[in-house]
Amino acid sequence: MSKSIAAPSRTETSCRICAGKNLKAVLSLGSTPLANSLLKDLKDADKEQRFPLELVYCKDCSLVQITETVDPEILFSNYLYCSSFADTTLKSAEELVGKLIEKRGLKDKAALAAEIASNDGYLLQYYRNAGIDVLGIEPAQNIAAMAEAKGIKTLCRFFSSKVAEELAAEGTRADIIHANNVLAHVADLNGLVEGIHTFLKDDGLAVIEAPYLKPMLDHTEFDTIYHEHLCYFSLTALNKLFSSKQLYINEVEQLKIHGGSLRLFIEKLENRQPSYTQLLQQEAADGIFENSYYESFANKVEDLKANLLKLLAELKAEKKRIAVYGASAKGSTLLNYFGIGKDLVEYVVDRSTVKQGLYTAGTHLPIFAPEKLLTDKPDYVVLLTWNFADEILEQQSAYRQAGGKFIIPIPSLQVL
Repeated sequence: MSKSIAAPSRTETSCRICAGKNLKAVLSLGSTPLANSLLKDLKDADKEQRFPLELVYCKDCSLVQITETVDPEILFSNYLYCSSFADTTLKSAEELVGKLIEKRGLKDKAALAAEIASNDGYLLQYYRNAGIDVLGIEPAQNIAAMAEAKGIKTLCRFFSSKVAEELAAEGTRADIIHANNVLAHVADLNGLVEGIHTFLKDDGLAVIEAPYLKPMLDHTEFDTIYHEHLCYFSLTALNKLFSSKQLYINEVEQLKIHGGSLRLFIEKLENRQPSYTQLLQQEAADGIFENSYYESFANKVEDLKANLLKLLAELKAEKKRIAVYGASAKGSTLLNYFGIGKDLVEYVVDRSTVKQGLYTAGTHLPIFAPEKLLTDKPDYVVLLTWNFADEILEQQSAYRQAGGKFIIPIPSLQVL
């Protein structure tokens, strides 16, 4: 498979891990704009690029993936997602770092903690605060600048096997490598994993988080499908990827964050723990590699679409005003595929200050600060960042006490 992209995108005909050609169609979401390509001005709407969004399943190695690869320079060089705006993400990062510092004895040696796609330094700041050297590797110039402003040393590049070789040649190798929600974004998975092997010290630990395929299928989380997310991982597929590069997933944690994620603990020496072997066996027993599993998922998506559109149409017929919470990538997928626009909802609110004042991709809804809900008092708010539902519902307690209601579409349609 070619690793360079001459055009804005290319359509893959072979698997991103094993290069197999046995790809089975799962779900087609049509041609959609890039989820994070928010507009500064509606005059630019006619310039929006759209790309196919087709989900397939590799029957050879079990990897679930989309077929279109958009040039990463288009996707990530100027990025609008800041991890620090999610309190849940910060809390999870702080707790994990604290545990790893103690378990790995990082304060007792000249250790280096690194993160691939380090965003605004949301995680590495907790190592730095503990007196441990850090290095972030972040391709988005605007986000890397935010991290540097916090005192987080950041290399503004796309991580690759070449970058890893350059760092190792300088004598820079990491005791801990984090990569949170980045595997799914990388077209050259094999090259990325080779880079991790090179950059990691022989006794080091890579801690990688990725959204987990099974809850995505079970809970109709189709909105996690967008062009930045090239792959959707089972442990079975991840095991094949890392083992092929002499890296071993020795331990696995299942997390609730982002609708269900895996946290992988990876080393150069094999030391498999029960959490790894049990989950591998469970995946096979649950039948997530059977065609019927994917057919059921596609049917549930269509049912959700019909039910949500019916509810919104009924509310509009009753003269109810409806807004949206979350100018997120997953929200973009749902709005565009379901065809929810200005005829049904009025605007979007989002806590991220870098998104406020812009317009959503494809649907062109204006984005405001969350405070607008309390001053404007729409009757209903569709919560598209459902993965942070508890946090957001608590933040919006005053709006709810004033009579406002939230519609949560996933994992099941409910009104609160």
